[in-house]
Amino acid sequence: LRHDERLSSSLYDQLRHASEVHRQVRHHAQSFVRPGIKLVDMCTRLENLNRQLVQEDGLRRGIGFPTGCSLNHVAAHYTPNNGDDTVLQYDDVMKVDFGTQIDGRIIDSAWTVAFNPRYDPLLEAVKEATDAGIRAAGIDVRLCDVGEAIQEVMESYEVELDGKTFPVKCIRNLNGHSIGPYQIHAGKSVPIVKSSDETKMEENEIFAIETFGTTGRGYIVEDLECSHYMKNFHAPHVPLRLSGAKKLLAHVNKTFGTLAFCRRWLEREDGGSFAVNGNKGKQEKYLGALKNLCDVGIVQPYPPLVDVKGCYTAQYEHTLVLRPTCKEILSRGDDY
Repeated sequence: LRHDERLSSSLYDQLRHASEVHRQVRHHAQSFVRPGIKLVDMCTRLENLNRQLVQEDGLRRGIGFPTGCSLNHVAAHYTPNNGDDTVLQYDDVMKVDFGTQIDGRIIDSAWTVAFNPRYDPLLEAVKEATDAGIRAAGIDVRLCDVGEAIQEVMESYEVELDGKTFPVKCIRNLNGHSIGPYQIHAGKSVPIVKSSDETKMEENEIFAIETFGTTGRGYIVEDLECSHYMKNFHAPHVPLRLSGAKKLLAHVNKTFGTLAFCRRWLEREDGGSFAVNGNKGKQEKYLGALKNLCDVGIVQPYPPLVDVKGCYTAQYEHTLVLRPTCKEILSRGDDY
């Protein structure tokens, strides 16, 4: 086993380096995320620091995926597009979900920000549920058993809002996931409720263990304007007629590969990577081309995932690696 670990030591070092960047970026973000901040400014600041600390170098190292800052009943996959002037409020519940990557090794970790203490039981439920999932995970553990452990903890909590008591529910159609090189969702899903999936976790696999709790119905659907996109990992080779679509695909291939990106990044002067494009990367009038790439199945849109309006959702997430000799919770920090 020790020999197996030595063979993988450079992989572990890349994961640890990316994790340390994640900890430092979020530590800094936690100092400036306050009510009154514009979400687009928050994301830009966080992402610029991420680029700086990871020493962004195109596909070799950089941001893992766009900064999620989903509010309240929106559980995931929301980041502001340019022109969205949403401001963080005292009563909001915001999931901050961002990633770092070195040589395609992605660290995916998230926490929830709430200023009003009335949400504390919701946040505690989700944090404890994620920790229960992490404790349950291991080599040869069945995915269904991880989900069951998570659900048991999550659903032991309730939260009182405006004199009404809500049971905390797992969002049953959201999952943790295995992570592969340049592949944020690598094929295995980690349920957060009881399920019948007897697939086992295996040695040296990397997993994002994430849980979502809600005061709503516990089921999400896609809604609202899309900001997140990702090239299909197994994208078909489709002849493209539109010159704009060819140009945009070439830009995506060299700048993001199969890593997720967002519209804000396409509109930066560097088009998402200074190392790749210098200051000549900005994509103009690209929406038709982007829609075309989505329509033919090369790029997948990932719209925001929402529970019922008026409810509140929370998330905690860590990335771990199942080493032959131990389970290493890579993204763990002093904060969560």
